[in-house]
Amino acid sequence: MQTRIGIIGGSGLYQLDSLENPEWLSVTSPWGVPSDQILTGVLQGVAMAFLPRHGRGHVHAPSDVPYRANIDALKRLGVTDVISVSACGSFREDLAPGDFLIVDQFIDRTVGRDASFFGSGCVAHVSLAHPTCPRLSAACADAARAAGVTVHEGGTYLAMEGPQFSTLAESRLYREVWGCDVIGMTNMPEAKLAREAELCYASVAMVTDYDCWHPDHAEVDVAQVIATLGANAAHARALVAGLPARLGADRAPCPHGCDRALEHAIMTAPDRRDPDLVARLDAVAGRVL
Repeated sequence: MQTRIGIIGGSGLYQLDSLENPEWLSVTSPWGVPSDQILTGVLQGVAMAFLPRHGRGHVHAPSDVPYRANIDALKRLGVTDVISVSACGSFREDLAPGDFLIVDQFIDRTVGRDASFFGSGCVAHVSLAHPTCPRLSAACADAARAAGVTVHEGGTYLAMEGPQFSTLAESRLYREVWGCDVIGMTNMPEAKLAREAELCYASVAMVTDYDCWHPDHAEVDVAQVIATLGANAAHARALVAGLPARLGADRAPCPHGCDRALEHAIMTAPDRRDPDLVARLDAVAGRVL
């Protein structure tokens, strides 16, 4: 199998001068229209695919991102490894704006988002005990460190619904009681869907602010986030540019089983499965269906 790296992120990440044969592709998905076209190309001999999570021009709010269509579209393109790059607030003094955190756990506080490809007519239960891929996460940490970024490995991402930022009471709860490390609005249900699609998934949280808990810093606002994002964009591009050399063009089976997550997950008997739902699952679960 050949490696194909998928990057889900925002402005600046798909502006790679060294991307060979760049082409924006429209991908049709039975789960709806993806956030945008997907930029494909080759970087250092490895196939790449870049998907702007909010669409070019930031047209999708976090609650309205078509997460299922995005993951399905990447799977249809042959993506094997998905790296999420997103802006986050920090709950830790030592996790400062400009730092990157390689997330390894999530607490999902989102509501009303379509969080699974499966349902009535084809029921499946995948394990999310370890929702990110250690192999892929280690490659991201190494690439970020080589790019000169201050990197923290391992931490819990609180996924909130948004689009508003936290209240002070919520910020204190997530930090002091629940022990979360960062807060964001987009990694759920993205990580869940990637696991259902048998894709290795890593989350790179780019810290932009201290949310609103820090007594020595003003509460987060959009201007602050945008200013820090601009500084982070070059580091994010350097991280992405360092991934092909670390992952290689030839893809071995994931040692942690991410690419076999559906092996024993589907519960519905073959003769009781909804044929329409099974047809929609052709890319996500075709290997086991």
